[in-house]
Amino acid sequence: MDNTESSARMTKKELIIVLVVSLGSFMAGLDATIVNIALPSIAKAFDIPTVQASWVLNAYLIILVSLLLAASKIGDMKGYKMVFLTGFGIFTIGSALCGFAPLIDLLIFFRMIQAVGGAVIAALGSVMVTAYLGSKVRGQALGLVAMFTMLGVALGPVIGGFLTSMFSWRFIFLVNIPIGVLAIILGFLCIPLLKPSKPDAKLDFPAVLFLFISLFTLISGLNAITGPDVMTGIIALVIACLFGIMFIFRQKKSAEPLLNLSLFKNRAYSFHNGDILILQLGLAGVMFLMPFYLEIVKELPTGTSGALLLALPIGNILTGPISGKMSDVIGTKKPIIVGFIICIIALFLLSTLSIHSHAYEVVMYLFILGAGAGIAFAPLMSAVMGESPEKDRGITSGFSKMMTNLGSSLGVALTMVVAGFTMGPKMAMVAAHTIKPAEIMPAFQSAFFFYMVMQIIGLILIFLVREQQIPMSGPYEPGV
Repeated sequence: MDNTESSARMTKKELIIVLVVSLGSFMAGLDATIVNIALPSIAKAFDIPTVQASWVLNAYLIILVSLLLAASKIGDMKGYKMVFLTGFGIFTIGSALCGFAPLIDLLIFFRMIQAVGGAVIAALGSVMVTAYLGSKVRGQALGLVAMFTMLGVALGPVIGGFLTSMFSWRFIFLVNIPIGVLAIILGFLCIPLLKPSKPDAKLDFPAVLFLFISLFTLISGLNAITGPDVMTGIIALVIACLFGIMFIFRQKKSAEPLLNLSLFKNRAYSFHNGDILILQLGLAGVMFLMPFYLEIVKELPTGTSGALLLALPIGNILTGPISGKMSDVIGTKKPIIVGFIICIIALFLLSTLSIHSHAYEVVMYLFILGAGAGIAFAPLMSAVMGESPEKDRGITSGFSKMMTNLGSSLGVALTMVVAGFTMGPKMAMVAAHTIKPAEIMPAFQSAFFFYMVMQIIGLILIFLVREQQIPMSGPYEPGV
């Protein structure tokens, strides 16, 4: 397929490819918030503490992050189309299993199966888009993909709130089945069948295992230190560091590493990926906390809470595509700076919420946060791809997705850490719905303020990198 550098508009065929891949992004976005809004109901149904309920999110995210780099490489080895559609199939089957899980432990396990498919969808989406589009429309295309992701995020709270209120939390997983079937059919019909770019490559299984153990013990340790068994948490964090170091050494010695560590010698590449993690960390923390604030502190029904949470993704949808297209013209640095400043303001406002705050304040602050994130995210993704050599853009796409989802996982875990230090071990030992609103409110305020500080750090990182030249030269060719 030809990449037309002289035109700032996508061709019809390019647009179809973007839309098909965006359906996967839609599912990923839908699944993220449709589960968030139901977490209080899941915790109440199984009569479990908030920390244990958070594993419904964490288990998914740990597997997702662990397999993103491997999924990118498997796509290069076996061909994007079949691997992509296989991922859709696994995701759909996992969703069905989650919907019928009789025990919380089985629900968490089935979420891990679902995450295997989710990793494939997330890792290959951006590669399949950028493989066919020139640099002048890359930001626009990524903005469209981000828009579909946030459309799923937007509909998640509403659909999840409605299904949970009217039927059961189980339907938040079952709703993925028809979407997955439709995506698989469209994929077979619309996605071109290409030869694998690296058919003779080999997957480094020990590196995948090291990364999984490191992430699993990291999240487990962060959750454990908020409870009565602090020493277990510290030991888990030490193990996480050890296996993280083992992963890095493995990458240095491997003939075919999952990640090209030499890319991190580029300060802009490193800092932009760090900002992706920081931005997503704040968003995930807010989206994890807000259902508990709305349903426990404000005592709102699940359906009403879901409708209020729409404000964040709507702000993102309205700004994401515009910012992506603007970054193709004016560069990526200015939109990223503006986006982070807006996020900082929004998180400060969220930290001022109290038990007496009105619903319209929540809606306004969430909208501002979503708008800021939308302005920053597409230019960030475009900047990362622009800093990567063409032969490494396949793995760069997977790594950026990894940082996004690692930010989500850390956002949930660090929320529990900050809340735990604010309230003490009670947060980890009892179900959230049994805690009085006045007791739990300081935990929310502390968490929002913590994420504001993190966004300030992200803003500082942006000022430390140079503006990227416009436009990037040459079409994208997938490779590891």
